[in-house]
Amino acid sequence: MSFYNEIERYRAFDFQSFFDRVTPGRVEAALAKEKLSENDFLALLSPTASAYLEQLARKAHKLTGQYFGHTIQLFIPLYISNYCANECVYCGFHRGNDIRRKKLSLAEIEVEAKAIAATGMRHLLLLTGEAPAITPIDYLEDVVRLLKKYFASVAIEIFPLDEEDYQRLRVAGVDGLTLYQETYDENRYGLVHKAGRKTDYHYRLDAPERGARAGFRMVNVGPLLGLGEVRSEVFFTGLHAKYLDDKFLQTEISLSLPRMNPAEGNYQPEFEADDRSFVQFMTALRCYLPRAGITVSTRESAAFRDNLIRLGATRFSAGSCTGVGGYGERQETGTPQFEITDERSVDEVVLAIRDAGYQPVYKDWDMI
Repeated sequence: MSFYNEIERYRAFDFQSFFDRVTPGRVEAALAKEKLSENDFLALLSPTASAYLEQLARKAHKLTGQYFGHTIQLFIPLYISNYCANECVYCGFHRGNDIRRKKLSLAEIEVEAKAIAATGMRHLLLLTGEAPAITPIDYLEDVVRLLKKYFASVAIEIFPLDEEDYQRLRVAGVDGLTLYQETYDENRYGLVHKAGRKTDYHYRLDAPERGARAGFRMVNVGPLLGLGEVRSEVFFTGLHAKYLDDKFLQTEISLSLPRMNPAEGNYQPEFEADDRSFVQFMTALRCYLPRAGITVSTRESAAFRDNLIRLGATRFSAGSCTGVGGYGERQETGTPQFEITDERSVDEVVLAIRDAGYQPVYKDWDMI
């Protein structure tokens, strides 16, 4: 059994026809329910439901407060390498791009760790390009053991691994996994991933499940909005999160909705989710998955992120750099994977969270 079986149930489904049939009454009925079916969730993603943003926002606010309180957990990303063997047409790390490549040594990583820890951040997300020959599992284990000296939580957003390698990283100190499918549309997936190990749609799709089986306490999934038709992408993201939540009761399941930002190569997305649609999608996900964490990264603007605090978000990155390193003094960075939009410091993001009446959480986890 794989989540792919769930996707297959919708192989012949006509999303546009379904959306065309959604009436205001159908949306209102979904909003009135405590527990949503798949069709209820899909109705809340419809163009018709866009007229109900205020009601969606009120319900999302209430549910988030019920399950998470008025808190926003903080984390910070650290890229340790931008070498990559893939040809993803939308990514700055594309192996064909003529960019500055860099891999951090353990000594350089310690400089970065000290600089990040000085900001008060205690949750770190570790990222690499997909080049296992350059960042092998032994190196990653050493990196994680080093970072655990400075951070309560070290999560990874790296290339997919076998379950055994995930277990090795868990033993080294990793407690969370973020892995985006990028697009759940198998045909679109093949069009935007031209070469490299990332062309294996199924291996990537099943990676979050392997991570949960390996014992990570948290698994985060999502699409990259812009690669595929956005409403169906958000729908499958919700189904994926629910599938994992139902199957792995001891694992915290969360999700993200990153949108395309400029990157090396100047890829122009064929699909768009404007701010209003983003709010609709995020609040609909909260109504469908009231206990799921929702991460909003610095891909989004400062003003927009501030507005999302009250609408279902539970986790923010802050003070981010998407180049290799970038936190320690006088250390060069490689070319970034994509451009960030919210360039505020950790302290500035914390102040915005407090101004909204919420509590910023630097640390909520210790590995026993």
